[in-house]
Amino acid sequence: MTSLSNRTPAWQRLRPWLTGFDGPLVLAIAGLAALGLLSMYSAGFDHGTRFVDHGRNMLIALVVFGVVAQVPPQRLADLAVPLYVGGVLLLVATELFGITRKGATRWLDLQLLVIQPSEILKIACPLMLAWWFQRREATRNLQDFLVALALLAVPVLLVVKQPDLGTAILILAAGMYVIFFAGLSWKLIIPSLVLAVVGLTAVVVSEDRICQPDVDWPVLHGYQKNRVCTLLDPTKDPLGKGFHIIQGEIAIGSGGLSGKGFMKGTQTHLEFIPERTTDFIFAAFAEEFGLAGCAMLLLAFLFLIFRGLMIAADAPSLFSRLLAGAITLSLFTYAFVNMGMVLGILPVVGVPLPFVSYGGTAMVSMGLALGILMSIARSRRTMG
Repeated sequence: MTSLSNRTPAWQRLRPWLTGFDGPLVLAIAGLAALGLLSMYSAGFDHGTRFVDHGRNMLIALVVFGVVAQVPPQRLADLAVPLYVGGVLLLVATELFGITRKGATRWLDLQLLVIQPSEILKIACPLMLAWWFQRREATRNLQDFLVALALLAVPVLLVVKQPDLGTAILILAAGMYVIFFAGLSWKLIIPSLVLAVVGLTAVVVSEDRICQPDVDWPVLHGYQKNRVCTLLDPTKDPLGKGFHIIQGEIAIGSGGLSGKGFMKGTQTHLEFIPERTTDFIFAAFAEEFGLAGCAMLLLAFLFLIFRGLMIAADAPSLFSRLLAGAITLSLFTYAFVNMGMVLGILPVVGVPLPFVSYGGTAMVSMGLALGILMSIARSRRTMG
């Protein structure tokens, strides 16, 4: 019989699970999580159970992060095809049998729970494309990039049809980052950028004509046209469509250099800021912590992004490099789009601010993405 003294202590059995974590990445995540909890406590303490639920969502995301971080990148590659195919099939099922709320069919009732399949594709698309380019590493050519674009277009178009333009943009961005890092030629990138700049300039210059009520925009729905037109001139409907942007800008401006103080934001707590715990929480944060607090938040995001790109650069395989780079720049896209719409430089879309905005699905997705990034960081250290 083995004596108790010869048994391996519990801490030694847990040690392989707790070692190898990337310190700077953990520090960046902890800093942003702390700022998120601080902001949510102020913005949501009188908003039901938002703060408690936000903390619970963070704990769930932490568990997901810890579990996924243990999975080697090569095992993640094995999940790429089934996760992508399953996600696309769920999007098709949503189109056929989904739940419609406020004119959008984005949710699928699986009896036990209601899910939003588009969230799966935020991870499944870059995972699939990284797997594809890994398979084609030795013989990569133009046809491989065309196949990658087709693989990306399928879920993006399905999500646009729901309609959910914000999520479609995020899926598109994540996939395009993989394609860019895989070696997409600048001869294709630069003309696309020039065309985008010309198109945006044309929209701004012709705003008076194209934003008339009797003018229909191709492809976009009416409410999406209204969002763009409201961005161009929110003062045309200050108590209606432009209310979100105007009140957000007032809150940010009133914060000044050092802010009004923790839990002292008048625009926030007098409920002038719509969606103050979700899409517009950055306005609430800026009002209470001012320019200094916003600079700290931005530095925390920049540190996370910089560390993620360093992990991508040192990753041991093409699959790992592409996936880590795409996940990192996707985090940048989340933060940029959310802050941009609150500041009035981008249309209002339903994109949360990572770690800060309330939302269970988005938080768990963030834990999954960062768990994959940590897995890649740990594999680099193991091989090193």
